[in-house]
Amino acid sequence: MAPQREWFEKDYYAALGVSKEASAKEITKAYRKLARKLHPDANPDDAAAEARFKEVSAAYGVVGDDDKRREYDEVRTMGPMGGFGGPGGAGGPGGFSPGGMGGHFDLGDLFGGLFGQGGGMGGRGGRPARRGVDLETRLTLSFEDAAHGLTTAINLVSDAPCTTCSGSGARPGTRPRTCKACGGQGVQAENQGPFSFSRPCGQCGGRGLMVDDPCGSCQGAGIERRPRRVEFNIPPGVEDGKRLRIPRRGGPGHGGPAGDLFVLVTVSPHNLFDRRGADLMLTVPITYPEAVLGAEVSVPTLDDGPVTLKVPAGTRSGRTFRVKGRGVQTDLRKGDLLVTVEVFVPESTTQGERSAVESLADAMGAAGGELRNDLTG
Repeated sequence: MAPQREWFEKDYYAALGVSKEASAKEITKAYRKLARKLHPDANPDDAAAEARFKEVSAAYGVVGDDDKRREYDEVRTMGPMGGFGGPGGAGGPGGFSPGGMGGHFDLGDLFGGLFGQGGGMGGRGGRPARRGVDLETRLTLSFEDAAHGLTTAINLVSDAPCTTCSGSGARPGTRPRTCKACGGQGVQAENQGPFSFSRPCGQCGGRGLMVDDPCGSCQGAGIERRPRRVEFNIPPGVEDGKRLRIPRRGGPGHGGPAGDLFVLVTVSPHNLFDRRGADLMLTVPITYPEAVLGAEVSVPTLDDGPVTLKVPAGTRSGRTFRVKGRGVQTDLRKGDLLVTVEVFVPESTTQGERSAVESLADAMGAAGGELRNDLTG
């Protein structure tokens, strides 16, 4: 992924509370500590904690990835104006001085290098390195697999390096030659007054190479469309709608790394449980006598068999009880099971049940009307 313009402004190391020289292990440790502290599950209805959690996650998404971290460090080293010079530097307003650069400043080299155009980050020395495109696919998981995590695989039909020519585009036994028009850079300079802009070479199409004897399988493109199988790990506790990133399993690069594969997860519903973060939710029916007198109710769990829930006397319908540690295990915490009890009202009754209810109604007398006095004033 090309660097983002916000990289100029945001210090991701400071967001994670680590130094620029921190090791990958130190960065991961700092992120996990902050993520556990700031996660929305641990801070319900706390907008500030949620915003900070997003900031920390975005920071780790960059400096927690070796390739992105190197690219981020290069961008930060250049500064927001790259070779233009910062505020207070020599030249015109804000330090910008085309004349100080010898009258010509190649904006194509600067912005092409930073944002994935032109010659890439490899500079002028050789063939441009272009990163492969990112791919996205969908995967449907069962409720249990999403909760527990698993190793799975998906089958794709996508671009991949040609198996015949190994991606060179040339017939086996031959090699591409350097494009003479651009000297292998893949770009050509176009002078526009005091500036020089780079554009893809019209001779080689930006590849920097010419194929005189094309591969018969890919017709010189160096890539072919074929089915392939990608295996990867689903972490425990993945939620519906989560977008997983699988590095370097996307489209093939042209002298650069392959793109990433993104997997959009859909979780199938469960016939008993719902989820809210790491917590499981379950609705359990109880009878009116159980609600009034109290009872011990057997409640199912996702993994460990049923547990006994003590329903105290006088429990209202809709009350929720928390069973600790019987939810979903994520990388942040072990969730709980939230059990909501609802008083069951039968649509039809036996003669014995009806007689018992009528006796209860007689015993309670005018209690029902008294309960509703507040509604009538």
